[in-house]
Amino acid sequence: MFSRKKQPPIKSLIAHGTRIEGNVLFEEGIRIDGDVVGDIRASTEQPSILVISETARVEGAVHADHVIVNGSVVGPVHAAELLELQPKARITGNVNYRALEMHQGATIAGQLQPAAVLIEEKPPLKLASNNQ
Repeated sequence: MFSRKKQPPIKSLIAHGTRIEGNVLFEEGIRIDGDVVGDIRASTEQPSILVISETARVEGAVHADHVIVNGSVVGPVHAAELLELQPKARITGNVNYRALEMHQGATIAGQLQPAAVLIEEKPPLKLASNNQ
């Protein structure tokens, strides 16, 4: 999805030193440098990107198409397309993804659950029979 298309713009920022208590719903892109206690969820209307920086801490579920983590997440992470775990990423919770990029130093305390890739089923081959 993101390899051929331009990534959505990051239009929102939760700055370092800011603490949000409650769920966050965003469109397109958001960068978290502060603390969020609550779920972070992207709108499903369009492609999305979520960046959790080195200074960020999230306590809650994370849902977006493209998720980049270099901070701390306590809760499940759901990346519909790509999950990038940078060297200082710390995740405590299960991780769901379609594609995963994990740098040396990143840690996950939970289960890795790749999305099921749909394989197109083809009808069985019909062999010519000897009709005599």
